[in-house]
Amino acid sequence: MNRNQIEEWQNGPGSPYWKLFLVASIAAGVQFGWALQLSLLTPYVQLLGVPHTWASFIWLCGPISGMVVQPIVGYSSDRLVTRLGRRKPFIAVGTVMICIAVAVIGFAADIGLMLGDSINQTTRPRAVAFFVSGFWILDIANNMVQDPARAFMADLAKHNHRKMRIANAFFSFFMAIGNILGYAAGSYDHLYKFLPFTLSHGCDIYCANLKTCFLIDIMFLVILVTCALFTVSEPPFEKSSDHEDPFLVQVKSTISNLGRPMWLLFLVTAMNWIAWFPFLLFNTDWVGNEIYGGKAAGLEAQKKMYDDGVRLGSVGLILTACSLGLMSLAIDPLSKVLGGARRLWGVVNFVLATALALTALITKSAEKARKSAQPGTPPPKSVKAGTLALFAALGIPQAIFVSLISGPWDQLFGGGNLPAFLLGAVAAFIDGILAFTVLPPPSSNT
Repeated sequence: MNRNQIEEWQNGPGSPYWKLFLVASIAAGVQFGWALQLSLLTPYVQLLGVPHTWASFIWLCGPISGMVVQPIVGYSSDRLVTRLGRRKPFIAVGTVMICIAVAVIGFAADIGLMLGDSINQTTRPRAVAFFVSGFWILDIANNMVQDPARAFMADLAKHNHRKMRIANAFFSFFMAIGNILGYAAGSYDHLYKFLPFTLSHGCDIYCANLKTCFLIDIMFLVILVTCALFTVSEPPFEKSSDHEDPFLVQVKSTISNLGRPMWLLFLVTAMNWIAWFPFLLFNTDWVGNEIYGGKAAGLEAQKKMYDDGVRLGSVGLILTACSLGLMSLAIDPLSKVLGGARRLWGVVNFVLATALALTALITKSAEKARKSAQPGTPPPKSVKAGTLALFAALGIPQAIFVSLISGPWDQLFGGGNLPAFLLGAVAAFIDGILAFTVLPPPSSNT
C-alpha cells in the first residue's frame, strides 16, 4: 500500500479530521457557559431574591427550548440555502444571542439597580426580570449553536461512519473541556480581580465572580466560533426539488409511526431525566445550604459559608466532569462485560439511585457536626470528602429533567434540596428496574 492509498484509507470520503476538530471545538465554548449555568445560576438567582422553591421553574426554559427550538432549527438548517451555507448562519446568530444573553445575566443586578432596585430589598424585581429574560435567551441560543454544529460535522463527514464516530468523539471531548473550564472558573473566588470593574455597588464578590466568568465565556466562545467558521467551508449542498410535507405534518407522522420499543425507550429516558435534574439544578446550592449551613441571602457570616459551599460544589462538578469523561471511554467494554447496553443502563441507574440516596447520609452528618461546632465552622474533612466523592460518582450516570417537579416537591417538605434528591433516587431505582424488564434488547450488531 503506497502513501496515497494510506492517506485515502485514513481520511476516506469527507473532509480532513482537522476540520471536524475545529467545528467540534465550538462545543467547548457552549459547554463552558452551560457549566456556569449549572454551578452558579441557582445560587445567583436566590441572591436576587427568587425563593428557592421558584428557582426550578426558571429552568423550564431548557426542556421547553429543547422541545421547540431544536426541531425547528434542525428542520430549517437542513433546508436553508444561502451564500454562507446552511449551518453557519444559525451558528453565527446563536453565538451573538449567547453573548447578549450572558451579558444580560451577568449585569442583571447592576441593571436592576440603575432602574430602581434597592440592595436592601429582599427581592430585586427588575434584576430578576432581566436575569430570567437572559436565561431563556441563553438556552434558546445554545440550541441554535450546538445542534447546527453537530449537523455541520455530519455534512463534513459525508456519510463516512468512521469519521462521524471520530467527530462525535471530538465533540464529547470538547464538551468535557468546556465543563472542566466552566466549573473551575466557578470554583475560584478571586476571579473578579482579573476584571476589577465587575465589582460594583449592586454586585458583590460572588456576583462579580459570576460576571467575570461570563465575560470570559463570551471571549472564549467568540474565538472558537470565529476560527471554525472562517477556516472551515461548508460542503456544497443542492436543494432537493422533491415535494416535502410541512414541518408539523412530518412531526405528526413521525410520532404516529413510533413503535412500542421507542415508547418504552422514551419512558426509561424520562425516568432517568426525573432522577437527574434535581441534583443538576441544586447541586452547588445543596453544598452551600445543607452541607455548609449557609444562606444565599442571609447575614454576612451565613453568606460566606454559603459561598464557600458553592465553591466546594464547583470543585465537585470538576470531578463529575472528569469521571464522566473517563467513564465515556469505558462504555463499550463495560457494555460487553455486562451483556449489552440495556444492562449497562440499568446498572448505572442503580449507581445513580445509591448516590442520590447517600445525599441524605452526608446531609445528616453535616447537620450533626454543626450542632457541636462553633458558628461559621466549615464541615469536617470527612463530610467534605464524602461530598466530593459523591460528585465524582455521579459522573458515571448522566441525564436531565424534572424542573416542574423539583420546586413544589421540596416545598412540601420544608424548602430544602434533600427531598428532591431522594425523589431522584427513587426515580433512578425505578428506571434501573425498567431498564432490565421493559427496555427492548438492542440489535445483535450492537
